[in-house]
Amino acid sequence: MFENLTERLSKTLKDISGRGRLTEDNIKDTLREVRMALLEADVALPVVREFISQVKNRAVGTEVSKSLNPGQVFIKIVQSELESVMGQVNESLDLSAQPPAVVLMAGLQGAGKTTSVGKLAALLKQRDKKKVLVVSADVYRPAAIKQLETLASEVDVGFYPSSIEQKPIDIVTGAIEFAKKQFFDVLLVDTAGRLHVDGDMMEEIQALHKAITPVETLFVVDAMTGQDAANTAKAFNEALPLTGVILTKADGDARGGAALSVRHITGKPIKFLGMGEKLDALEPFHPERVASRILGMGDVLSLIEEVERKVDKEKAQKLAKKVQKGKGFDLQDFKEQLEQMRNMGGMMSLMDKMPGMGNMSAQVKDKANDKSFNQMEAIINSMTAVERAKPEVIKGSRKRRIAAGSGTQIQDVNRMLKQFTQMQKMMKKMSGGGMKKMMRNMKGMMPPGGPGGMGGMFPPR
Repeated sequence: MFENLTERLSKTLKDISGRGRLTEDNIKDTLREVRMALLEADVALPVVREFISQVKNRAVGTEVSKSLNPGQVFIKIVQSELESVMGQVNESLDLSAQPPAVVLMAGLQGAGKTTSVGKLAALLKQRDKKKVLVVSADVYRPAAIKQLETLASEVDVGFYPSSIEQKPIDIVTGAIEFAKKQFFDVLLVDTAGRLHVDGDMMEEIQALHKAITPVETLFVVDAMTGQDAANTAKAFNEALPLTGVILTKADGDARGGAALSVRHITGKPIKFLGMGEKLDALEPFHPERVASRILGMGDVLSLIEEVERKVDKEKAQKLAKKVQKGKGFDLQDFKEQLEQMRNMGGMMSLMDKMPGMGNMSAQVKDKANDKSFNQMEAIINSMTAVERAKPEVIKGSRKRRIAAGSGTQIQDVNRMLKQFTQMQKMMKKMSGGGMKKMMRNMKGMMPPGGPGGMGGMFPPR
């Protein structure tokens, strides 16, 4: 997400360094470039106008202290305004109602509403330890009811059955009664979607909202639709008292216009980002972290949280003990590390959150893509247990067999073995720290003075 915007802004903001003071003249060209970058990212025009105006007002006349250069000061202002546009801080769900707390999900057909119900149920169960019940009030699409039942089973949450013969209000009031009797904490309600905003649909969902008075009404919208996402959210917000937005398919949106437009146009916060198809691919939306990512400065906090949540700690400790005892790091361990990386969204997701990666060339990024990781896994899968435990035995004829078995070339096998050797050396140096030590090193990538350093580029949480 934001690749295009990050690239444009990184180039633009480099050009302003070396000034002793920010003036209207020396930021004019930079502001023009920032404006163009935002428009190309499909950010809504009123949002761009206000953003540029705010940045200009704050930047002109700003004295630059000796410890910083004008580029850093300007970036700090741009980052602060990006956060302001997106809402300053993460706004979590308010579930402090008499159980069950009812959450109503609204949106257009194809936005990923039903999948988002499943993802949100998984998140509330795993992170917040809530007992969750889901129900489908989509009586127009029998497949939607079946889909939600399947998702509920996959994430192991309660499912309240419904059918197309019932009325949406009857379905949900029945689910609320059931949730009360079975002591569920949260009830997530999936509603019918349409291909466009129409009067009948709005009347139906308004009547449902009035009957069940949910504590949260979330609008689910596809990030790929850019500023149209913000305009659709505005139409829904005029009909329903929305409390927040879930932006889906954000991982496929290289522009990021929706994330920068929704809050300004609707006045409602983005609460979650859908970052992939897996049922754990829903992230709380942190404006300060997203602003940092847009400016190519990474998102170390989210990365650390992701590692804490998704890395198999038992395997990590086992590996740490193994390396500590001097038993070495073999190809089976290497394969497990690749699998852990895939669990965290793959290499591109990790690189997106690493500081400085925004300034990497496309060529370098292309070499470190997930395709090469899949190829390495295929090569290791073609090896025998002996070869994985003792990579030094892999010579000519074995290499030919491994290449043939994995559908690769001998040079691919050689490249993978070279990368493994580098990883092995690194693990030796770290001996005993495993993933945790790696993450401590990552924390060290932050500027001196912790989160507040570098002119506040990494704002405190």
